[in-house]
Amino acid sequence: MRDWDKAYYNSGAVPEAEAIFAGWQTKAQEFRADCRGELSVAYGDTPRQSFDVFWPEETPRATMVFVHGGYWKAFDKENFSHFAGGAMQHGLCVAMPGYDLCPAVSIHQITRQIQRSIETIAKTCLGPIVLTGHSAGGHLVARMVCDDILFPASLRSRIKRIIGISGLYDLRPLCRTRMNDTLGLTAEEARAESPVLSAPHEPCDLVAWVGADELSEFRRQTASLNNLWRGFDIRIEHHEAMDRNHFTVLDDLCDPGSQLIQTALAALV
Repeated sequence: MRDWDKAYYNSGAVPEAEAIFAGWQTKAQEFRADCRGELSVAYGDTPRQSFDVFWPEETPRATMVFVHGGYWKAFDKENFSHFAGGAMQHGLCVAMPGYDLCPAVSIHQITRQIQRSIETIAKTCLGPIVLTGHSAGGHLVARMVCDDILFPASLRSRIKRIIGISGLYDLRPLCRTRMNDTLGLTAEEARAESPVLSAPHEPCDLVAWVGADELSEFRRQTASLNNLWRGFDIRIEHHEAMDRNHFTVLDDLCDPGSQLIQTALAALV
């Protein structure tokens, strides 16, 4: 029988994971101390329903939204602030929403929180928008272009590209893991919250990005979204980043010259 816990245990596959997490926290604190931004801007009625926004030195030409991961049950936006750096050097403001975590809320509720956060961010940050998200955040940004998520037409037209980084697009296997004691996924919710089982809005532009050194399930999930959504009239790309695991795949967000940042910028031309 397949070990589904091991199949999705990223920290177990990356021996230096704890050191990486500690490094994120230190770098994020240093970044916030040196950067012009607005912290914990409310979009909902709980403390976690807020976003940070970081401003470039010049008038922003566009907005990047980054949604953090953690299997919908861990981390917060403050761990990831420094990943705004690469986009900011190209004149983008970067907004990072937080959200309530399982088991206090369901994944369905988190999806709707992210929808509300983007609606609020769009009122604060003007211009075209690129949505990015990592791991569970990759799932959440992909959900924003599924046909049951209804943004106003004026906002939808501003969303130029979605980049799901190491995302989870089929939640059904997670029902077989021990972490589901915390997630509380039912079979019905897992189906409803799986982008691979949904139809995307047309038109939309999505990049399915994953590290080449990631667990096979994450590479499979990324390839599955790419293959299934190619059956719709949308633009979709699939990219495996060489020498990147589930955590180091984010490093390219700090590098203004990286292929990941250039992929985000290409949607703004």
